[in-house]
Amino acid sequence: MKIISLRPADPGRDFGQLAAWFTILEGETNTEESLKGYYEREKHRVLRTMVAEDGQGDRLGFTWVELNREDVRRSYFYLYVKPEQRCRGVGGRLYGDLEQAAREAGVNWMRVDVLDTAPEDRAFAERRGYTEFGHRIAMSLDLAGFDDRPYEVIIEHLKAEGFQFTSMEELGDTEEAQRRLYALNDSTSMDEPGTDGGHPWDSFEDFQKRVCHSSWYKPGGQFVVIDTHTGEWAAMSAITRLEGNDYAYNLHTGVSRPYRGRKLAQAIKIHALRYARDVLQAVSVHTHHRSVNLPMIAIDRKLGYVQTPGMYLMEKMLG
Repeated sequence: MKIISLRPADPGRDFGQLAAWFTILEGETNTEESLKGYYEREKHRVLRTMVAEDGQGDRLGFTWVELNREDVRRSYFYLYVKPEQRCRGVGGRLYGDLEQAAREAGVNWMRVDVLDTAPEDRAFAERRGYTEFGHRIAMSLDLAGFDDRPYEVIIEHLKAEGFQFTSMEELGDTEEAQRRLYALNDSTSMDEPGTDGGHPWDSFEDFQKRVCHSSWYKPGGQFVVIDTHTGEWAAMSAITRLEGNDYAYNLHTGVSRPYRGRKLAQAIKIHALRYARDVLQAVSVHTHHRSVNLPMIAIDRKLGYVQTPGMYLMEKMLG
C-alpha cells in the first residue's frame, strides 16, 4: 500500500507549488508572491493548509480551508490531487483531515467550488454529502475583434441626460470617493441575482484594505457613472489586469436599482473594455457570473463574450 502522509503547508517551501495548483483549480493565474501576500492578509481566517506526500517526500496534493469572514461557523475549502495520483486514497485522506479540523473548530457548514467540466470531482464531493446550490459560469471576450463604435450613441445619449462617466483616477481616488465606491459596490453586489444577500465586506475599512490597498487595484480601471442632477453614484464597472496575465478581468459591474433599464451597464462596460484594450493592452477580458444573473449574461453576450468552463457551487451541513 502506498504511504501517504500529511503535513502543514509551509509558505517558503510549498507556496510556489500551491500557487500552480490554485491556478488549475480557479482558472486564473496565481503566483507564489500573490499567494504569500494573500496568506499574510487573511491568515487569521485560514483554518488549515495541508500537503499530502508519498514516502519519497513528493507532493501529491493539498487542502486549504478558510473561515467565512462574517460567520466562523462556515468555511470554504480547496482540495487538489495530482491527476496521476487520483483514485489512490490521497483525496480521501486530505478531505477526512480537513472535515475533522472543521468540526473541531465548530464549523457546521462547508462550501467548495467544482469545475463544471470535471464530473469526477463533482462525484467526489457528492459521495461526501455535498449538493449543488448554484452554478457560476465564465465568459471571455476577444478584444481583437471587439467593435465598441455602435455603443457610442448610447453613451452620448446618457451624457445628454446628465450622466457623468468618470473613474476613480479622475476623481483623485480620495477617501470620500472610495467611500462612495464602497457603498455602490456593496449595494449592487448584495442585490445581484443568486447571492445570499450578505455584505461582501465587513465595513468601509475592510473594503479599503482588501480592495483599494490591493496590488491589483487600478483607480483608472474603476469606472463609475454619476447622476449630475442628484449627485448619486448610479453605476460602476471595475477591471484590472493581474501581473503575468495577457488578459484583463472584469471584477464587477453593477447598477443601482433606481437606475436600471437605462443601458447604463452596457455604457459603463464599454468604458472598462476600452481601458482593458487601450491602456492595459490586454488581448481579452474574462469575467464570471452566477448562472441566474440573466440580465448581465445577456449584456455580455450582446457585447460578444462567449461562455467558457465555470464552476458548480456545492455545500454540506455538518450536522
